[in-house]
Amino acid sequence: MTAPHSRSRRALAIPAGMALATALAFLPNVTAAAAPQTAPAATDAGSLSYVVNVRPGHGPSVHVKKAIAEAGGTIVTSYDQIGVIVVHSANADFAKTLREVPGVQSAGATRNAPLPAQSTGDMGTPKVLGAEEAAAVQAADGQDPLEPLQWDLPAIKADKAHEKTLGSDKVTVAVLDTGVDDTHPDLAPNFDRAASVNCVAGKPDTTDGAWRPAAGESPHGTHVAGEIAAAKNGLGMTGVAPGVKVAGIKVANPAGYFYTEAVVCGFVWAAEHGVDVTNNSYYTDPWYFNCTDDPDQKALVEAVTRASRYAERKGAVNVAAAGNESYDLAADSITDPVSPNDATPSDRVIDPSECFDIPTQLPGVVTVSATGAKGIKSSFSNYGLGVIDIAAPGGDSTRYQTPAPPATSGLILGTLPGGKWGYMAGTSMATPHVAGVAALIKSTHPNASPALVKALLYAEADATACTDPYDIDADGKVDAVCEGSKNRNGFYGWGTADALDAVTW
Repeated sequence: MTAPHSRSRRALAIPAGMALATALAFLPNVTAAAAPQTAPAATDAGSLSYVVNVRPGHGPSVHVKKAIAEAGGTIVTSYDQIGVIVVHSANADFAKTLREVPGVQSAGATRNAPLPAQSTGDMGTPKVLGAEEAAAVQAADGQDPLEPLQWDLPAIKADKAHEKTLGSDKVTVAVLDTGVDDTHPDLAPNFDRAASVNCVAGKPDTTDGAWRPAAGESPHGTHVAGEIAAAKNGLGMTGVAPGVKVAGIKVANPAGYFYTEAVVCGFVWAAEHGVDVTNNSYYTDPWYFNCTDDPDQKALVEAVTRASRYAERKGAVNVAAAGNESYDLAADSITDPVSPNDATPSDRVIDPSECFDIPTQLPGVVTVSATGAKGIKSSFSNYGLGVIDIAAPGGDSTRYQTPAPPATSGLILGTLPGGKWGYMAGTSMATPHVAGVAALIKSTHPNASPALVKALLYAEADATACTDPYDIDADGKVDAVCEGSKNRNGFYGWGTADALDAVTW
């Protein structure tokens, strides 16, 4: 089976009755050598954005500030806590020049397209829940009206967990994504405005409502937020942790790109505003994998690593999606045909031990694979022994994994802007399930450190043995090979997330 991919991490939206493989583009079978990776050049029409990394805790020195100005750069903001400076410059040699400056540890362009990015991203269109389908649902006592369609809740025992607790309103999960529509009636009761912000420009925009997706922008972040914390309020659906708070940190620009400066801003904002869990259902554009032997990409890895580690030091558990390309992230090599996705991509053969999907493969981050309605790895989900930490429902085509009635779709139900609900699928949808379980653990153990929350998350997971052989489309050919034991393997990590144990232990 040929693996599908999306332009970016995001979600796979699969129209009803359409097989996953036909709903998306295909990865070509290529074995070309890695193309040369040169620093992107700015055009006369505009500037590029850069990160300049210096020693944390001191801010840019007078010497570094002068060097930035002399190289044609303008400082947008400086995250002194982690030593990351965001700069705009139209000088094609800006990063190269700054890397020679004493006190600069690394510097690199965060993009290829001049500001703003000129291409349009496509994160998929959700299948909106129809009024007729919604009206036909028969909810049991104590259930929200659409909960019977959520096969994913009993898959992680969240329905049983809710009989004990819905989670604490003192716990906040921040959704770093395309924005969250806090006016949605299923999100408004649990929305944390103080922890919400727009970080798209690389510095916080605290204008009221700036965290919302604009008209025509992706509903992805709103969908994720509902999976985590849609209120149990007699309306719509139910989140994994319907009693906790959810915040929106908008880090995707209108074209759908998640650039380094925005991601850094998002993690630092979360760190400074008491966030307990961050949900990261994306990869940092424009490189699917950032190779540390390239000076520009190395700087991006360093900047996001500093930011995510800072958030964890300040108390946040960072949870991230493994990706939707059916890659074995523990393989000796991977062909990446989509990078850079804001310019002309080339077929790069990368070494996963030196090239990283960020923030997914950064130290301390919880990496999540996706399962379908039958509890096995979703057809699209990335995997890899030692890379995947835990699994959770992310949906799959009903061609491969059909849920038991009364659920009708193998995808994941979530909230959509404008007071709607709809289905999407992807590791993007698996991640909020784990973020929700982490929030329940934090609710049960309010004084637990991020390290303890992660330890409990893994210890409480239901050990899930390798699916062997893994022939998801039943064509007689193995589609992926799972390595490892029942207690830890490349498909499911430590196991499938368990919400009931999260509120019991």
